[in-house]
Amino acid sequence: MVTTPYYKGRSKEYKVMSILREDGWFCSRSAMSHSPVDIFAGKNGKTRLIQVKGGRARIRRNERDELCKWAKAFGAEAEIWYLKKGEGIVKEKIGALPS
Repeated sequence: MVTTPYYKGRSKEYKVMSILREDGWFCSRSAMSHSPVDIFAGKNGKTRLIQVKGGRARIRRNERDELCKWAKAFGAEAEIWYLKKGEGIVKEKIGALPS
């Protein structure tokens, strides 16, 4: 099987969606969009916009700012989920719902 960065990233996104769905969230990938949002998730009137990172990958300041702008536009919460071998998933909330 080919293991390009795209396939590795997609696999991590599917894992996050599986976790969200198990918790009752409706979600969808933003496949190959090159947007700051990898996953859109909704449940009980709440929306989460999630950027998924793996390994040692980090999100740049401009990407973080753009994700927060998207979250504000959707009335959502912005999060970054880091999937790390041996450490599990680290979730970072970076933008709160607008007041």
